[in-house]
Amino acid sequence: MIIKEILCRSVLTRAGGYLAQVVSHSLNPYVGCGFGRSSCGVACYVQFNPWIIQSRQWGRFVDVKVNADEVYRKTAGTERAWAQKRGVPFSVFLSSSTDPWQPVEQKYHVTRKILFSMIDDPPDTLILQTHTDRIVDDLECILELSRLCTLRVHISIEGDRESLPGLPPPPCSLENRLQALALFSKSGIVTVACLSPLYPLKNPDLFFQSLARAGVGAVILDHFILGDGTADGNRTLKTELPKAMAELDKESVLLSYRDRIADIARKYLPVGVSADGFAGKFT
Repeated sequence: MIIKEILCRSVLTRAGGYLAQVVSHSLNPYVGCGFGRSSCGVACYVQFNPWIIQSRQWGRFVDVKVNADEVYRKTAGTERAWAQKRGVPFSVFLSSSTDPWQPVEQKYHVTRKILFSMIDDPPDTLILQTHTDRIVDDLECILELSRLCTLRVHISIEGDRESLPGLPPPPCSLENRLQALALFSKSGIVTVACLSPLYPLKNPDLFFQSLARAGVGAVILDHFILGDGTADGNRTLKTELPKAMAELDKESVLLSYRDRIADIARKYLPVGVSADGFAGKFT
C-alpha cells in the first residue's frame, strides 16, 4: 500500500450525474481506498475513474487529504450559498469514492476532524456511508451532529452472506456491521442498511426481519445494473462479481431480481431503490 499525504485546495465537490439526485455535494477525505482489495473493492466503480486512479493499481494506494478539515471550514459558506442559489439544501455525501473509515483513518483521523469542523458549520443534510463498523469510533461526534442537521448513517451490508465464492473477504464482518447499525439505531440515529451491490440472498424474509429487529430505519437496494453508473452494468461485467453471483443464483444478475427482493423487503421495512434510496426516498 502506497500512502501519500497531500494538501487539497477543495474538499466539497458539487454533485453531478447520479449523485446530483441525492445531494448537492460529495466529500471524500481520501483518494483511493484501503478496502480496494476486499470484496467491496472487486466491483467498485471508482476503479474505472482515470482521474482518481492515475494509472495506479486500485486498492494499492491512498492519498490522505491532511488539510481537509481546514478546507471545509474555509469553503462551506461559499458552497452553501451555491446550493441555496439553486434552490436545494446544502447536503453532503461522505463519501462517494472512498471509505471515510478505512484503515488509514485510525492513524490520520481526517474524517473525524471533518466531522468536528462540521459541528461548527453543519450542512443541512449529512449522509455518512461506510463498509465498516469503525464508524462507531465517532459515535459521540455523530450524535452531536445529528442534533444540528438531518443526518443518516448508511452501512453497506450487501446481503446475508459473509462472502461470495471466489471473491476476497469483506473489510468487516457481517455481524459487526449489523451490531453497528443496531448501536446507532439505539442511540437515536437514523440508520440505513445498503444492499449495494445487492448480493443473492439465502433467506430474504429472515434477513429483513433481523434488520427490522435491530432497529434499522430503512434499506436501500442497489443492483450493479444501473448502480455502477451504466445502464447495463457494463463496468461491473468486467469484474468477477457477476460470475460469483450467478454461481449462487442465476437470477441475481438480472435487474428483475432487485425488484423481487424489494417486494419482500417492504413487508418489514421502508425500501429505497437505487438513487431514490440514497436520497432518502423510501416506500
